[in-house]
Amino acid sequence: MIPQVKLREPEEVMKLSRLGSLHLSRISFMRVLLRRLASENWQFDKPDWNIDNDGFGHAVYSVHGPKRSYSLVAFAHDLPAEARSDRVIAEAWDCTFTLHDGVPSDADIIRLKNNVPFQEAGRISTSELTLSRANRSVRLWDYVVNSLASGKQPDLKKLNEVGYLMRTTAVYGSGKFGASDRVKISDRKEMRTPFQAEMLTVYLIRCFVMDLVEHVAFKKGKDSAVKLDPELRRSMGIGNSTGLGMAPFLVNHPALLSTWIYARETALARVRAIKDVPDVTFDKMRGHLTNALKNAQNWKSQHNIQKPKIEKLRNELSKTLLKFETLDKANYPWDILYLWSKDTVGEDTQEQIVSTLFEPYSELVDELSDCMYIDEAKYFKIDATKTTDELKKQIETNYAWALDTDYSTKKNQARFWYVSESKLEPRLGERFEENGSELEQPLAIARDISLLYSNLTSNQILAEYLLSHPAHRHIVRRIQLSEKFPYSEIRDNLLNSKMLPIDMLRCKLSFFGATKFDPRSDRWVRICMFKDAPFPNELTDEDNWSYGVQAC
Repeated sequence: MIPQVKLREPEEVMKLSRLGSLHLSRISFMRVLLRRLASENWQFDKPDWNIDNDGFGHAVYSVHGPKRSYSLVAFAHDLPAEARSDRVIAEAWDCTFTLHDGVPSDADIIRLKNNVPFQEAGRISTSELTLSRANRSVRLWDYVVNSLASGKQPDLKKLNEVGYLMRTTAVYGSGKFGASDRVKISDRKEMRTPFQAEMLTVYLIRCFVMDLVEHVAFKKGKDSAVKLDPELRRSMGIGNSTGLGMAPFLVNHPALLSTWIYARETALARVRAIKDVPDVTFDKMRGHLTNALKNAQNWKSQHNIQKPKIEKLRNELSKTLLKFETLDKANYPWDILYLWSKDTVGEDTQEQIVSTLFEPYSELVDELSDCMYIDEAKYFKIDATKTTDELKKQIETNYAWALDTDYSTKKNQARFWYVSESKLEPRLGERFEENGSELEQPLAIARDISLLYSNLTSNQILAEYLLSHPAHRHIVRRIQLSEKFPYSEIRDNLLNSKMLPIDMLRCKLSFFGATKFDPRSDRWVRICMFKDAPFPNELTDEDNWSYGVQAC
C-alpha cells in the first residue's frame, strides 16, 4: 500500500473556477501516449510522400506497435488566403487528416482522397479512427519557410509568440462522420486510456507539419536552404481552436470525469505523504518549478480575463520559488509547500504547483493513468429498489451545493444549452434574449437536482416514483453515481449569467496536456499541443519534456 494523505474534498476540487485552473501533468493523455510509444519501442515510417514543390498533395505516416499499426493520412491543399477560416462553418482548410486503423492500401488512399478533404461533407469508414483539419499560422508559416529557404534559422522569440506552424480546428473521433466507434478500440491496451487515438493523430500531424515546412523551404531555396534547428523544431507544437462543442463532455460523462480527477488527487496525496526528499530529487523539483515559471513568462494572451491571470501566475510562481528554498527536505517538504500555497497564492498557481509536484515521481504517478478509463455502461442502471427518502438523504449529503441557489432569478437561469441544427454541436443560448429554450439539453444539473428535491414524495419506492415522474430519471441516475464517484459533478450552476464555459474547456484540455491557453471569448480558446515534445527519433523512457525542460 503506497502511503498517502487524505484526498482533497470534492467541495474544494470540483468548483468550476478551480477546474478552470488545471495544468498539464504526468497523467495528461499526450504524455501517457509518448511514454507508451517509447517504452514499447513503437516504430515510425513514412511509406508515402506525394507532395509537390509547392507543398500540396498527400502523405502517409505509419506507427507500428507490438500488435497493431496506425497511419495518419494527410492531405495538403492549395487554399486561397480569403478561404482560410478557423470557424466551424469553414468548408476548406490548408490540410485535412484521418487516422487509419492499420496501413492504408492504394484503394484506401483513393477512397480517403475523395472524402477527407471535405470533412463533414464526406464520409470515412470504420477503418478510420479520427477526422481532422488544420490551417497554417498566418504569422509564422511564410516567415519560417522564407528563413529556412535563405539558409537562416527563424528567431526563437518569434516562434514562441505563437508556438505552432499549424492549428487544428477539430479532431473528431468516436463514430463521427462514419469513423469507428470507440467500443471497437477500447479493449486495446494502447487505446484504453481516453483520447489516445486523437492524441496520436495530433502527434503525427506535428511530424507531418514540420516535414512539410522543411520540404517547401528546400524546394524554394534549393542549395541555400537549411533544416530547422532541432531545439527550434521541438519548440513547435500544434495549435488548436476549441469551442463550446467540447464543453458539455464533462457533464455528460460524470463517472469518467471522476476517474480523471480521482487519479490526479491520488497522485497529489501520494506525493504529499513523502517525508524525506534526497538532494537530487529536490534539485529536480527546483528545475521543474523554474520551467513552470518560464512557461508562464512565455505565455501570451490578449484576453482581458486571461492577461491578469497570467501576470498573477508569474508573480506567484516567483514567490513559490523563494518559498521552495526554505523547505526542510527531511520534513514533508511537498506537503508543506502545498499547504503554504493554499493560504498564499491563487487557484491557478496552486494547481500549477500540484502538477509540478508530480514530475520527479514517475513511480508514484504514472501507473494512475491506467485508472482513467471506465466502462460507463456498467453504471447506467438505476437502483429502483431504493426509496425516495434514501434519495433525499443522498441529495442532502452530496448536493447541498445545488440546493443553496434560487433558480427563479434571471441571473441563475440566464443560459440554456442546446444543439445547433446546422453543425449538430452544443451551443449556449441566452434564455431571456434568444428563442430556442424549449430545445434545452439536460445539462442544468444543479437546477434539476433542486427541482427533484422539492418534488420528491415521502417513503416511496423509486420504481413507483419514476414511473410517475420519468423526467427525473437522468438526475436520479447521477445522484446514485455520485455515491460511487465523488468527483463526478461540477459544483456550480451552469446556467448562471457569470458562468465561464472556458473553465470547462480548460479542465478537459489540461487532461489532454495542452499549454498556452489563450481565450478569444468566454466560449472558445486557442491552445498548443505537444509543444517541446520529442519527435519519434528522440523518444526515450524519460518523460521530461514538460515546459521545454529538455532544452534547459
